[in-house]
Amino acid sequence: MNKLMFEHYPASKLPADLREGLDKGATVRIVIEEEPKQAQTQEARSFPGFQKLPSIVRQPLSIEDTLAAIKRIKAQDRPSVSSEEAVARVRVLRDEWDD
Repeated sequence: MNKLMFEHYPASKLPADLREGLDKGATVRIVIEEEPKQAQTQEARSFPGFQKLPSIVRQPLSIEDTLAAIKRIKAQDRPSVSSEEAVARVRVLRDEWDD
């Protein structure tokens, strides 16, 4: 959000409707802030084609549902990754940013 501030601004330079009730020789502080656009969020601007899709409200899983999901994933018997392999993968990804 943009914000402009003017200290010790001469009241005589203000428009007539803003000068009402002020002394002619007075100085004022003016703060101007842009109002936020409520209709569009950053995400909506980034992905304009997705604005027409319905929003999904997600609820947290219960303990029973969480345990069932863990059992279901373990039943898939995916290969595990050692800590050394995980660290090596992270380092490769990190080093991509150094170039």
